[in-house]
Amino acid sequence: MNDLRQWTREAVRIIEADFQRSADTHLIPLALPGLPGVELYFKDESSHPTGSLKHRLARSLFLYALCNGWLREGKPVIEASSGSTAISEAYFARLLGLPFIAVVPASTAREKLAQIAFYGGQTHLVDDPTRIHAESVRLAQESGGHFMDQFTYAERATDWRANNNIAESIFQQMRHEHFPEPAWLVSSPGTGGTLATLGRYVRYRQYATRVLCADAERSVFYPSYVSGDRSLTLDCGSRIEGIGRPRVEPSFMPQVLDAACQVPDALSLAAMHYLARRLNRRVGASSGTNLVGALLVARQMVQRGERGSVVAILCDAGERYATSYYDDAWLTAQGFDLAPLIAALAACAERGSELPDLPCSGL
Repeated sequence: MNDLRQWTREAVRIIEADFQRSADTHLIPLALPGLPGVELYFKDESSHPTGSLKHRLARSLFLYALCNGWLREGKPVIEASSGSTAISEAYFARLLGLPFIAVVPASTAREKLAQIAFYGGQTHLVDDPTRIHAESVRLAQESGGHFMDQFTYAERATDWRANNNIAESIFQQMRHEHFPEPAWLVSSPGTGGTLATLGRYVRYRQYATRVLCADAERSVFYPSYVSGDRSLTLDCGSRIEGIGRPRVEPSFMPQVLDAACQVPDALSLAAMHYLARRLNRRVGASSGTNLVGALLVARQMVQRGERGSVVAILCDAGERYATSYYDDAWLTAQGFDLAPLIAALAACAERGSELPDLPCSGL
């Protein structure tokens, strides 16, 4: 057995051993008194070792790269990220003794940068968020390392049929609930890989469950879903870290989705604060985006006289955003007044009131 094959074999063993030491993430119910007959759950991905949904993706990307022969002992791993994927990949790179470089927007929360450094990673800051992909390619070429490229490989690196992917985990945990087969699964798109896994899995298992894409304001996923145009681009990055993209990524698969909506940033942030209050702990802004999507489909179910369950993704914890989304001075500087929107969300969840209007398709 040659040296590369032997090193790869040991690297896979190390990652699999780490997986066996990790428990599954929790499924947390959230009561909706104003929407009777609908039971809402959050799949809490913040309980992974690196604190976010991206831990699953990073593990899959490393295994995919190893089994394709793309990683080399001592050679750096490079990733383009808004922070959470980079944190998780830095963790796995450290497990394998590999250098890691995260190419991130300069606006990335400094708590995330500190976590990348904690796991031994370096950060390469880019002023223009639309340039992080090109910078990653350049660094990989110059260093002789491997650009992991989560936005291209997320949907194909994940084993969407089984192997404890997020969809299989949800359905296993739901099997003893009142409505074990969810009416809706709700997720926001970053790479698009989680949505692809959810959509493929429910089709493979022949469930009637529908999948909603809850997109961010500064993002092309929703308009691309509506128009079918994958060439759409923006000249700015998303203000909701971890989700929303200025281009349609290869891992975004609209054909496995049933509906989509686009959530204004202020509403995402308000929903984040409301959800944090209901759970008595801080969550990230993308979880707020998902709560808005969940309330949208839950209210529609009530209007149609339907009963059932809805599962949304709690992507990461809010401690990473202490100096941004949870900082009153930062919110004011950005022009956000969240109090009226928090009240509107509470009225919807607790009294069944209408949500603020937002673009949606397929509902």
